[in-house]
Amino acid sequence: MARVLFINGGSEGHVNPTIGVVQELISRGEEVVYFTIEDFRERIEETGATVKTFDVQKFINAFISGGRNNLLERINGLLHTADIMIPSVLEQIKGEHFDYLIHDSMFGCGHLIAQILKLPAINSCTTFAQTNESFDKMFEQLSKKIPEETFDEFQRLTGVVKEKFGVEIRTPYEVYCNPAPLTIVYTTKEFQPNGEAFDQTYKFVGPSISSRLTQENFDLTAIEGKSTIYISLGTVMNQAIDFYKLCLDAFGSTDHTVVMSIGEKTQFTELGDIPENFIVKNYVPQTEVLKYSKLFITHGGMNSTHEGLYYGVPLIVIPLSADQPIIAGQVASIGAGIALQMNSLSANQLREAADYVLNQPSFHEAVTNIRESFQKSGGYQKAVDEIFKLKNQYHI
Repeated sequence: MARVLFINGGSEGHVNPTIGVVQELISRGEEVVYFTIEDFRERIEETGATVKTFDVQKFINAFISGGRNNLLERINGLLHTADIMIPSVLEQIKGEHFDYLIHDSMFGCGHLIAQILKLPAINSCTTFAQTNESFDKMFEQLSKKIPEETFDEFQRLTGVVKEKFGVEIRTPYEVYCNPAPLTIVYTTKEFQPNGEAFDQTYKFVGPSISSRLTQENFDLTAIEGKSTIYISLGTVMNQAIDFYKLCLDAFGSTDHTVVMSIGEKTQFTELGDIPENFIVKNYVPQTEVLKYSKLFITHGGMNSTHEGLYYGVPLIVIPLSADQPIIAGQVASIGAGIALQMNSLSANQLREAADYVLNQPSFHEAVTNIRESFQKSGGYQKAVDEIFKLKNQYHI
């Protein structure tokens, strides 16, 4: 048995793919200590892992303090979080022994903590992966518009990290992508942009979809055998009352049964009259609902996109932020759905798009192909196989 230190951020998209990995590690005899925010304590503890938390508000404040105007400002924000994450982790594991570390690709200073603790590291990548070369190419293009003082701030912050913690940061790539001897990528090479560009240190294990440990109050018989459309904007940017009303207008007079998840903060009273063919909930068991769905209208988060395609559901992607436009582009490029823009969307356009995707055989053929590649890729079990191979290399 080995002891594993797992460091992650505080969002559904980064935590959910790791649930199955942690369960599988523990089932194979590993002991896992998992750092995340308090909101995910129960979910992680149900896997059998020990949970330790960090102050999410301090983390967010530090991250935002770097600025939001360009990529380097966001990287500087991640460097600011070193003052929050590194002391918190080191203090809470004081006196404990670990054999290896797994860290998220975008949160938590994992690459730095691995160096401080001198542990073999595994990078958990829940978004599309980037090689050093692809990142440098992108950064070079963007850097022409980045002010000189932002570069100066990067140099200052890397100097502070070296002075405080004794680790050297050479490039923005190290901060933004947290490279490691092994990177687990929760998609397939078929879906990853430029998938053939990655060497053997990147293992594409496909979507890590595990059974939900929580029981949700949802009557699946209400959608069984129906022409079900499922609508969700995820768990972060889901306060979109105008969009939900637009969906009511688009599908209220159709033969479809529509399941719409509106998030915890949206009030039902804001929606007005809800058509009889709609089932509206603050939260639904997404993977279960997708098993009965004919179409998924989504914001295009990586988790949601993977889950939709894994269960063979064509997509209409309405990207809102972050990497969602890139994901929407990939969905469209493989023919598994179409992308629409929120700011110009009308009820008629959405209804016509739904009819088009539902009735065009090419979308279903493309979804079937990607579904097969996803389901045979191995998921969290394959991820742990690769982790154990790395353990053997390091004689752990």
